[in-house]
Amino acid sequence: MMREENERFEKRKNLICELLEDDLYVPMKEKELAAFMQVPREERDMFREVLRTLVAEGRVQVTAKGKYIKDAGELLTGTFISNARGFGFVEIEGRQEDLYIPEGKTGNAFYMDKVRVRPVRGQRGKRQEAEVVAILEHGMKQIVGTYDHAGNFGFVIPDNGKIGTDVFVPKERSKGAVTGHKVVVELTSYGDDKHRPEGKVVEILGHANDPGVDIMSVVRAYGLPTEFGEKVMNQAQRVPEEVLEQDKNGRMDLRDLQMVTIDGEDAKDLDDAVSLYRDDAGLYHLGVHIADVSNYVQENSALDWEALERGTSVYLVDRVIPMLPHRLSNGICSLNEGVDRLALSCLMTINDKGEVTDYQIAETLIRVDRRMSYTSVKKILADKDEDERQKYGAFVPMFEQMEELAAILRRKRHKRGSIDFDFAESKILLDPNGRPIDIRPYERNVATRIIEDFMLIANETVAQHFFWMELPFIYRTHEKPDPEKIRKLSAFIHNFGYYIKLTGEEVHPKELQKLLDKIADTEEETLISRLTLRSMKQAKYTVDCTGHFGLACQYYCHFTSPIRRYPDLQIHRIIKEQLRGRLKEERIKHYEERLPEVASHSSKMERRADEAERETDKLKKAQYMEERIGEVYEGVISGITQWGIYVELPNTVEGLIHVSALPGDYFYYDENSYEMVGRDTGIAYKLGERIAIRVKSVDRLTRTVDFELYEEEQPEA
Repeated sequence: MMREENERFEKRKNLICELLEDDLYVPMKEKELAAFMQVPREERDMFREVLRTLVAEGRVQVTAKGKYIKDAGELLTGTFISNARGFGFVEIEGRQEDLYIPEGKTGNAFYMDKVRVRPVRGQRGKRQEAEVVAILEHGMKQIVGTYDHAGNFGFVIPDNGKIGTDVFVPKERSKGAVTGHKVVVELTSYGDDKHRPEGKVVEILGHANDPGVDIMSVVRAYGLPTEFGEKVMNQAQRVPEEVLEQDKNGRMDLRDLQMVTIDGEDAKDLDDAVSLYRDDAGLYHLGVHIADVSNYVQENSALDWEALERGTSVYLVDRVIPMLPHRLSNGICSLNEGVDRLALSCLMTINDKGEVTDYQIAETLIRVDRRMSYTSVKKILADKDEDERQKYGAFVPMFEQMEELAAILRRKRHKRGSIDFDFAESKILLDPNGRPIDIRPYERNVATRIIEDFMLIANETVAQHFFWMELPFIYRTHEKPDPEKIRKLSAFIHNFGYYIKLTGEEVHPKELQKLLDKIADTEEETLISRLTLRSMKQAKYTVDCTGHFGLACQYYCHFTSPIRRYPDLQIHRIIKEQLRGRLKEERIKHYEERLPEVASHSSKMERRADEAERETDKLKKAQYMEERIGEVYEGVISGITQWGIYVELPNTVEGLIHVSALPGDYFYYDENSYEMVGRDTGIAYKLGERIAIRVKSVDRLTRTVDFELYEEEQPEA
């Protein structure tokens, strides 16, 4: 019976295609087609399903007026990103630029839907346009937002500003939510031209003003996990609190080597330790020792699947959502002071030119002598603080050698063209109720740079080793910038008297680094640095070693943080199997099949974490500025669009001066010069320019801050 139905289904598909291909066919709507093909009323549902299938397969398309025609042209599949103003974009994997979907061509696609689109040709010099021809799969199943009660029904106003419509909720499906509640609503209908999306409340997070509810709303919106399942926790409980004797067997014993961890004061998951000494020949012997997490997280265990699913730890403004349970990350896997720990060590011999002349990667047994903080090491090296130097007297010579070696490694990287952006980052301090009380810049100092430099050289060394062994591996890659963006950057900086040398369509990282060196401490530094960063692509995880443009190196991986990043944990397993001689044909095949998905998923989870972190920062920064409305600050113009000027304050808060609020003229955005220009006066606001602003208003829902220009009032004559 089933087979007969399938045959009828396929036959009807072929008949429709034949009809649409006929030269005499006039485009018809579904009802007209059904009548023309004499489809019995009881078979209309099946007929509708046949049409949907043909559209999904890309063999047939539906026009904006709902008429069916034979498909013509290239079809692409991607993710639809809506905009509240009705238009949207489609992100296509592997394609640098998104496709623009004009209003009326979205095919009623919803935010994050997987869609099939047809590019529209003949768009010279503009962003490529396309139209949605089929919705293949809905990406959003739940939405987080604020509930608004309205008699016998309610609406959920989405937190995500890209979703431009409220969700209708019948009263009986509201779960008792009241106006102002933050809720999670499950979509039961995605709406169309005439109807709003509809849903049911599945969870009430609390009132919008309750402490912690704002961050929990972001956590839910991004689908971040909040708890570990029972199986995972049971496995974590079975992990020993101390290193077992049998686990020490066969490892290189480095417990007598002077060794420290250097981290922030509040860090609890210490996954890297460093050691250094200089021999009589003047060679540096650097050890980077990384917690052997893979000893306690076995492949395909519940712990492993959970870690893979999470991909990374997420560091939000008021909490950390860890990749692994605290019992591991803060316990047996943390390189705590004075206790035996299992590690994977990269032991490097480095000369005074920064060249790694010899190295060994080994399974080791270590014992950290001191848990140091960045602040303490900075006091010892930069401030020459006598109390601190006396307190850690036995370690001071090692720290001084570390400073020497880090400087050598940095010079070597700089010489080959490594690009170092030094934008201000911030730490938001909260009171016990989650209210922001201060925003302080993160300090990059001599100690943070030492650890950065040592981790970079270890990651390079490990990646190079496994590349030449031709074994399956996960690399951290960063592609070359898009030639068109580099050409635009080149044309723009020419206005300031700078240039970058292009080789054909490409630029060498050294050219961008030389540019950043030239603009250091100039008025245009912030502006050109930002534009340079925007011209570059995002780094990601891949199984092909295509190099890291930003670091100007051929081989790079993430080896140093297996507690908080899954790719590091994954390559630890490969390293150990290779060291133990177990990477035979069967295991190589296993990794060749597994690693592409691990790399792709880890890249997605990293992007999700970055977005959630940015969102919570924006939220708390908006709350912080809410109490500072009317105050005056000096800031730097950090972005210009057709709707206004973005200004960044020294505390890293960014706000918008809307174009309509710019006084004295009608202003328009000049895309070529990145300027906001007055039509009659010629007054121009430029990226990187310093201006005084007054805080005008804050919108908690959209997490945005509005500024206005501040002009000092002149005293009356």
